[in-house]
Amino acid sequence: MDLEDKIDIVKSILKDKKVAIGFSGGADSTLIAYLSSKVAADTLAITINNHLLPTGFVENTKNIAQTFNVKHEIADIDFYENKYFLSNTSSRCYECRKLMYSQIKRIAEKRGFDFICDGNNISDLVIDRPGILVTYKNEFKTPFIEAKLTSKEIHGYLNKNNIPYYRSTTCLATRIPTDTPTTREKISKIRYCEDFISSNTKCEIVKVRDLENIAIVEVDEISEILKEDKFKHINDELKKHGFKKVALNLSQIDDDETIKISYHEGSFSYLLPYTINIENTKKQLKNEITYINHEKISLKNMDINRNGLIRGYDFRDYENALDSFMELLKKIRRNV
Repeated sequence: MDLEDKIDIVKSILKDKKVAIGFSGGADSTLIAYLSSKVAADTLAITINNHLLPTGFVENTKNIAQTFNVKHEIADIDFYENKYFLSNTSSRCYECRKLMYSQIKRIAEKRGFDFICDGNNISDLVIDRPGILVTYKNEFKTPFIEAKLTSKEIHGYLNKNNIPYYRSTTCLATRIPTDTPTTREKISKIRYCEDFISSNTKCEIVKVRDLENIAIVEVDEISEILKEDKFKHINDELKKHGFKKVALNLSQIDDDETIKISYHEGSFSYLLPYTINIENTKKQLKNEITYINHEKISLKNMDINRNGLIRGYDFRDYENALDSFMELLKKIRRNV
């Protein structure tokens, strides 16, 4: 299936519906909003301002919603008032999405929008992002998952069609290691440092990870940091704001996520970065199961192991195996 076929599937899902979208202005939610504006009966983009987002986040969402001429509502939830979230446990992203999605659902239902969706795509399901469980629990629709669209394909379509979107929309709390408290002071420092690097380079994605006295700088264009001795200027400025050491992550940020399986002579394997909830996955697979115990579910030609290892057999070629794996991903339910 080519990209245009997948886009047509998304359009058919959205067509003539009253669509409400959890909207960040990033690639995924922007493409959902754009396609919805073309085919839906009505579209409402709902943005949550949790006070932990990059500079310009809210204004950026306003600009894109206006460009597509869709309705836009901004809800304010001050996460600094949530002591449990600030404790910054390993489930922080799951808790964050619970807070945001309950508000999105409430607004959508109040405004009479009965098709509530988000921009989760199929490649999100092979990354350790437990927030997808909140999507399922709240029964949000996932058109990109249904169409088996990856992040790489979504970016490709946006760029090919000159559709504006923002690449830096992730919560700044993710820059702080889990089990260390999130504070206004830390977020303020991180925001300043990221803004400084952005304004002094042509990098579109900048992340400054705060490891107490050490700053780990991650960017999408490392050459921008290294040229003209900019790294010295950045090093000095970040040290002025409390860091004793500043390090550059040599792994350049690449948000063109896709899915590649290990395939050989009709068989494949893939180790997911999370464990599988066997009981909840069983409910999704229903009559497809040929064998099950507490550690494994077997289907006609695939095995799902609790530890996240997926194995497949007797496929005619790589594309057939990959398509079947993607279809299975829709039904897998992970543990938090």
